[in-house]
Amino acid sequence: MAEHPTHRGRAPSRARPAQHALDHEAEELSIAVMTASRLFVAISARALARTDDSLTLPQLRALVVLDTCGPVKLVALATTLGVNPSTALRMVGRLEALGLVDRRTNPANRREVVLSLTPAGHDLVGRVLTHRRAEIRTLVRRLPAAQRTALVPALHALTAAAGEIAVDPHDDARADRGVVDDPLDPAAPPEV
Repeated sequence: MAEHPTHRGRAPSRARPAQHALDHEAEELSIAVMTASRLFVAISARALARTDDSLTLPQLRALVVLDTCGPVKLVALATTLGVNPSTALRMVGRLEALGLVDRRTNPANRREVVLSLTPAGHDLVGRVLTHRRAEIRTLVRRLPAAQRTALVPALHALTAAAGEIAVDPHDDARADRGVVDDPLDPAAPPEV
């Protein structure tokens, strides 16, 4: 009678401990990154609450996109935020009512809406980001110098590993040609 292999076509057991160690390390890193992510969301929420407690984090995110990208088409904003255009339109309506966003018809295509921040919107984003930066700076200063030094390349490596996923969250708006340099002169060549 022939003997049946006990591994049933699996790799030798020596590979399992190495794979298990890699899986364990990946899980530990995932948990650490998720914990840090929650920390940064909490820091953003505190910065927003200190500046304007009537806004939500998704609304702040929309304002930051508009601040970073300049005038943007509504569809591009929705794509960048990962929401449908009707959700983005409702959000913009609220931000417009607060005097933070200006909404205009695109002169090149009257069916499109072009969004930009008002001076009050720019001011709000600046204040929130200043609070957030200050809190992160305080937190980073608590780290020993060697950990601070190691953190920079590690964060750059993590961002680079994300590739197209998260290197520049505003690339969607640019890729969709949602950035309009001058909404009143759509013929003006876009800056590259």
